[in-house]
Amino acid sequence: MTADAAPHESGHHGHGESHGSQKSYLIGFVLSVVLTAVPFWLVMTGTLDSKLGTALAIMVLAAVQIVVHMIYFLHMNVRSEGGWTMMALIFTLVMVVITLSGSIWVMYHLNINMMPGHDMSQMP
Repeated sequence: MTADAAPHESGHHGHGESHGSQKSYLIGFVLSVVLTAVPFWLVMTGTLDSKLGTALAIMVLAAVQIVVHMIYFLHMNVRSEGGWTMMALIFTLVMVVITLSGSIWVMYHLNINMMPGHDMSQMP
């Protein structure tokens, strides 16, 4: 065994990244389980009276779960890789929002402008 191989075998890469500890992985796991169980409980018990309220609560909890995964499992923060990972994430989020909102806008206008009337009694 050479001196150069020793750091790689011990699991340290020497790049200064944070690979997390068992405690941080356990915290992330527990948060993920809770953030999965709560929406399931909301739907199965019907705790919130309105469907819109339940849907909004599920979306908020899903967004929180995404953040938990990024912090505890992907180890993303503003300091990692000189901030480029965060910039890539922000760019991706902007592109997803543009794509989804544009798709919904197009589908809505196609539905309004292209769908035939619902009065089928005048058909021969």
